Amino acid sequence: MTERSTQLRDTVLTLAGIGVLFAILRLSAEIVVPFLLSLFIATVAATPLAWLKRRGLSTMLSVVAVLLAIIIVMGGISMLLAGTATEFNDALPGYQERLKEVTGKSYAWLSSKDLNVDEVGLSKIIDPSAVFGFANSMFAGIRGTLSYILLIIFTTTFMLAETAGFQRKLAAIDSKEGSDGDTLQSMAAIARSLNRYVGAKAIVSLATGVLVWIALELVGLDFAPLWGVLAFLLNFVPNIGSILAAVPAVLIAVLQLPPPMVVVVIAIYLTVNLTIGNVIEPMVMGQRVGLSTLTVFLSLIFWGWMFGAVGMLLSVPLSMVVKSIAETNAQTHWFAVLMGPVPPVEEGRDDEAAE
Repeated sequence: MTERSTQLRDTVLTLAGIGVLFAILRLSAEIVVPFLLSLFIATVAATPLAWLKRRGLSTMLSVVAVLLAIIIVMGGISMLLAGTATEFNDALPGYQERLKEVTGKSYAWLSSKDLNVDEVGLSKIIDPSAVFGFANSMFAGIRGTLSYILLIIFTTTFMLAETAGFQRKLAAIDSKEGSDGDTLQSMAAIARSLNRYVGAKAIVSLATGVLVWIALELVGLDFAPLWGVLAFLLNFVPNIGSILAAVPAVLIAVLQLPPPMVVVVIAIYLTVNLTIGNVIEPMVMGQRVGLSTLTVFLSLIFWGWMFGAVGMLLSVPLSMVVKSIAETNAQTHWFAVLMGPVPPVEEGRDDEAAE
């Protein structure tokens, strides 16, 4: 068997193994999703845990303090989603009917201007069930996952307790004869990169959600806390998350508020997202995600299909892990390159391309 045939066989077997792994994860989503959410929460909580330990608290007291904060935050989110999201779900049919009326009036106005517009096509473009259904399904998915709150809390507790000894475990494995030091270093680098990204992104997303909540509450928009939570969650999705978070709130503003206030709602989202995304976020995070815009969008779809609302929330961190693992394997390095941004063109090659 030639070397090229061997490489092709190994590549096919690797891809087949990845496909089987994803199929197993898809079938076991009910178990995997609470574990992924616990891992996400533990990653965020690792930063305050380390801060408390540097201030002299013991590992046990630091874990207890962070755990109490997690319980308070998760309890508050659960209560908010249980109440406000249920009210939004009950009011959803009324909003959809009003949006259909607005669509019908828009068609009548366009027809009066002698514009040839297909009413059926216009109704498909402005699909209220798709727009509102997206937000409603995300809230329902988060609420469903939070029903495993005890499992999530216990799993997060054990993960936080293991955090202190993780580096020592890697060092112990690395010291054993025959261990792959490069692989262990790559695992540690992935963990550190993910911790920095998720921790910083959580702070920025929380600021985004709180500002949106307060501003929409002052404007008088219905379900303002809900749109704040949605802005917080979708801010974890770069590039398109802020747009997805703004669409249902703006549509509610169109149906509820006068036109000048609709402009104010749009201005709120633009101001908050531009300020945080272009000024605060680069200062806090100081690093790029390392994924192309297309990869981010496809990740949102793929992980959302795999694990529902939690998969959408964790789409970027999960894709970052996949890209980092693909980079460590020569057979899958090409996939990591495709997932990343376009590499800079070298000066010599750029001159050759211009010729």
